Amino acid sequence: AVIQWLRDEMEFFVEASDSEALAEASSDNGGVYFVPALTGLGAPHWDANARGSIFGITRGTTKAHLTRAALESICFQVNDLLKCMDQDTELPISTLRVDGGAAGNHLLLQFQSDISGIKVHRPVTLESTSLGVTFLAGLGIGLWDMDFITNHWQMDEEFNPVQEKEVVAHLLSQWDEAVKRTIGWHE
Repeated sequence: AVIQWLRDEMEFFVEASDSEALAEASSDNGGVYFVPALTGLGAPHWDANARGSIFGITRGTTKAHLTRAALESICFQVNDLLKCMDQDTELPISTLRVDGGAAGNHLLLQFQSDISGIKVHRPVTLESTSLGVTFLAGLGIGLWDMDFITNHWQMDEEFNPVQEKEVVAHLLSQWDEAVKRTIGWHE
């Protein structure tokens, strides 16, 4: 939704896929953190009164910084959920399999791997929701078994963490502070 907002309302780019090239025009987020609480914050914060916020803007902030911060915000939100899942299940997550249109974005997936400290696997078939429904239907009528489905998934690319731990700790700290300031904004 945040990338759609930048595309449709802010007119930063024509296609959502163009966000990667624009974000790569900057080597980092320029200290900008975007909390895309455009309709409040969902899990794990659960705050309908949160509102979208952008922190760290300076005179030197560019569309590239804002776009990169928006892409990073997706990863920060996923990381927040991964931490909750890890705490709730007490089962460490070592690999994240992704799909959907955003999974085509190399910058996004590498950043996700870096801040979450885990491997990220992108499949050959990016749009797998309808494929999943098809698999479930086939399972239901006995057309195939779980081995068939498991063997059908093929990895296109693996992303591994490469960012230094100190840098990651700083990024996560700044994100947490931005979320904290966003919570309860609208009463």
